[in-house]
Amino acid sequence: MKLKKEPVGFSLKAVGIIIVITAIVTSLTTGIIIYNNNKVILGGANWKNDDALQEFLKIYNSLDQDYYEDINKTEMVDAAISAMVDYLGEEYSIYLNQNETDNLSDQLSGKFTGIGVSIGQNNTIVKVYSDTPASRAGIMAGDIIVKINNTTTDGKTTAEVANLIDKSKENTIVVTRNSEELEFRVVPESINEPLTTNTYNQNGKNIGYIYIGSFTSTVGEEFKKSINELENDNINSLIIDLRGNTGGYLKGATDIASMFLEKGKIIYSLESKDKTEAYYDETSEKRDLPVVILIDETTASASEVLAAALKDSYGASLVGTLSYGKGKVQQTNKLDDGSMVKYTIAKWLRPNGECIDELGIEPDYNVELEYNEDGSVIDTQLAKALELLSLN
Repeated sequence: MKLKKEPVGFSLKAVGIIIVITAIVTSLTTGIIIYNNNKVILGGANWKNDDALQEFLKIYNSLDQDYYEDINKTEMVDAAISAMVDYLGEEYSIYLNQNETDNLSDQLSGKFTGIGVSIGQNNTIVKVYSDTPASRAGIMAGDIIVKINNTTTDGKTTAEVANLIDKSKENTIVVTRNSEELEFRVVPESINEPLTTNTYNQNGKNIGYIYIGSFTSTVGEEFKKSINELENDNINSLIIDLRGNTGGYLKGATDIASMFLEKGKIIYSLESKDKTEAYYDETSEKRDLPVVILIDETTASASEVLAAALKDSYGASLVGTLSYGKGKVQQTNKLDDGSMVKYTIAKWLRPNGECIDELGIEPDYNVELEYNEDGSVIDTQLAKALELLSLN
C-alpha cells in the first residue's frame, strides 16, 4: 500500500457552487449557487416603468427625507432586501450578511478556520477529520454537541451551532457520548480540506479508495493526482467515498465525472422556468475501472451530482443509505456592503432525467453502519464496497 490513511457551483455554464442546509462546525456549508457580481441590477431595461419598484423608491425617499431621526440607509436597504427574500418562503433563498458571506468565500477556497468536524441531524457529529483540533482533543463521530461556550445547542440549526464556535480563541465544547457528558477544550486553526487516499488488497484485487470531504476550488486537481497515484499502484477498481460530503464547487464534481465518462455522455441538466438544458462531458479522458460510490444522508448537492453522473452515465454502483436530496440551483448577488442575496433559479436533474430534490438518491445496496459496544463504528458500508469489487 502506498498510502495508509484513515478512510473515513453551479453555473449555467462553468462557474458555480453547490450549497445545502447541513453544516460543518468548521463553517463549511453547501447548495447550488451561481454568482452574479454585477454592481447594479434593476430588473431589466423597463425598470423605470415598474410600478412596484417605483412605490418602493417612493417610500425609501420619503423615509430618507422626512423620518424624524437619522437613518442608516445601508442597514434599512439590507433589511428591505432580507424581507424580500423572506417573502419567497423558500428555504434555500436567503440573505447573508457580510460576515456570513465572507465565511462562505473562505470555506469554498479549500482552507478554513475551525475545529474539524461535520455535523448532521440533531447536532450529531458525523465526521471528525484527521489531524485537526477536534481529533486531537478526542472528539468522536457519533458525539452529540449539547453546549458550546456555555450556550446550549438545543433547538438550534447546524448552521447556528457552527456559528457558536469562536475562531479566535479556545472553545469549550460539551458533548454526550453513550449517555455520558464530556467536555473538551478546542482551539480552532486553519485547516485544509482533506482528500484521503488508500488501497486495499482483497481476494487478489487491488482496490483504490478516495475520500472527498467537499468540492473545493482545487478538488479536481487533487482528485486527478490521487487517481494517477492509485493507477500507478495498479489498482483494479475504485471506491469513491462521498459520505458526509455536503457539497462545494460544481466544477469539481464535473471535472471528476469527466475523468471517467466517455465524451458526449450527459453529466447533469438544469431545468429553469423557461427551458431544460443538458450538460455533457466535453473531454477525451475516460476510464473503465469498476467504481463503487459510498453515500449517506449527508451526501448532498455537488456530491449528489457526481454520484448521479457516475451511476447513470458510467454504471457505478452506490452503497450506503439514501442521500440528502438537494436539487435546487441558487444565484447570488453580492452587495456593495459585502453582504449577499442567494435565491433559487432552477433545479438540476440527474442524467436519467430525475430531480432528486427532497427525494435523494437511493443506493443500489442499502447498508447501515453498525457500532461496537464502546460506540466505535463498524464500517459495514466500506466492507460491502470492498466485497463487491473483490468479486468483480
